[in-house]
Amino acid sequence: MFKYLPYGHQWIDDKDIEQVIKVLESSWITQGPKVDEFERTLAEFVGARYVVVFNSGTASLHAACFAAGVKKGDEAITTPISFVATGNCVLYLGAKPVFADIKEDTYNINPEEIKKKVTSRTKVILPVDFAGHPVDLKEIHRIAKENNLLIIEDACHALGAEYKNEKIGSCKYSDMTVFSFHPVKQITTGEGGAVTTNNKDFYDRLILFRNHGITKNPARFIDKNEGPWYYEMQNLGFNYRITDFQCALGISQLKKLDKFIERRKEIVQMYNEAFEKMEEVIIPQEKPDVKSAWHLYVIRLKLDEIGKSRREIFEALRKENIGVQVHYIPVYYHPYYQKLGYQKGICPVAEKYYEEAITLPLFPKMKNSDVIRVINKVKKQVAYSRKKVFIRV
Repeated sequence: MFKYLPYGHQWIDDKDIEQVIKVLESSWITQGPKVDEFERTLAEFVGARYVVVFNSGTASLHAACFAAGVKKGDEAITTPISFVATGNCVLYLGAKPVFADIKEDTYNINPEEIKKKVTSRTKVILPVDFAGHPVDLKEIHRIAKENNLLIIEDACHALGAEYKNEKIGSCKYSDMTVFSFHPVKQITTGEGGAVTTNNKDFYDRLILFRNHGITKNPARFIDKNEGPWYYEMQNLGFNYRITDFQCALGISQLKKLDKFIERRKEIVQMYNEAFEKMEEVIIPQEKPDVKSAWHLYVIRLKLDEIGKSRREIFEALRKENIGVQVHYIPVYYHPYYQKLGYQKGICPVAEKYYEEAITLPLFPKMKNSDVIRVINKVKKQVAYSRKKVFIRV
């Protein structure tokens, strides 16, 4: 089916389409009953008290930082190995992202490095569940409590993952958790995101922020209620609302999440069995106390043993119609961050990881023959100096 294999791809079936059509044929297009239903369904799934859905994962991160009270002069500790949205959401509010280095094994933020970055200006810790593998939440929670900090967990890769038998998103160890429903994620609403929390004050601030800072709830009015038409703008918010038909898709997709993740695990197992004995490759790990959502499958290349550059391998695989990618360029490498004064060299483990990493295709709609094609093409490029062992399709 896939002549060109992207690194990620949505799986939309007839039932999904049917649910979206029902909403399009109804009286509701934007904010309607499906928004509330999606929030209730997602809250029940992750085990959180409150969920607020947004029009993107980026909007969700921005809203979570706002709800946490992040402001000019504050600092937020986060990882450089993430999409730029994680650091940008701090900048949007006039605060400063502070980058802490990652662990060698999971590529998640290193709690020991977080400790070194805490200052009197630190307001929040923004860990990222990279590739779907949860961070060491218990240890990060301990650091946060010792320093009176908030935790906003960027779980945009990790819907369906578990940490110590708790669903990511339950907020047992975090104040808020953020998800993304971009098409390459575990489920999709096209574009979309969510914030989960067990804190009513955060929930109320998230609701306001999503809708221009406006409330129509008479119980929350600051001034006198002038009549049925009355509403108040109480904060400077944004139009970060998601549509009813997107939420209908999200509800339908959520029913298939377990199946999607099970298929991701099957593909990971095929990759692991093919690559674990290859001297030139380091495969990703899954710690015993977690269940990864396997958003990404990242291998690291021992380039000295291979005798090729990462770029040569990357471009050769692309020519073979294998849509490899690199996740991620360290955030502070980007020209905008360099102009802000960030310098290369501040997170050496992350920087070494970046030089060696390649993301292979991983999504539920891949067939076994697709997986085998990836394996063989990788072996062709990486193990070229040794006897090649290929799998027959």
